[in-house]
Amino acid sequence: MSDASDVTKAAVVTPIRVAIALCLIAPFVAMLWVGSYAKTGPVFIGIPFFYWYQMLWVLLSTALTMTAYQLWQRDQRARRTESTSGGAQR
Repeated sequence: MSDASDVTKAAVVTPIRVAIALCLIAPFVAMLWVGSYAKTGPVFIGIPFFYWYQMLWVLLSTALTMTAYQLWQRDQRARRTESTSGGAQR
């Protein structure tokens, strides 16, 4: 019976979870919106915009994924603390 309440708690939308979702969705949106970067200029150290923009998103995606993971860990720690303190009050 407690497993069902754990599933219900997992469906809670918090600002941290929204930030996690935005961190994970942003690279997909940026890469799927081809019209925004399907051009040759501006050139950066001899590399057309089309290529260096995509390489920049490789680095940005890594940073955003790391940020999402750290936020997720913080959220899980807070939920564990909340559930243990809530159980102690009963």
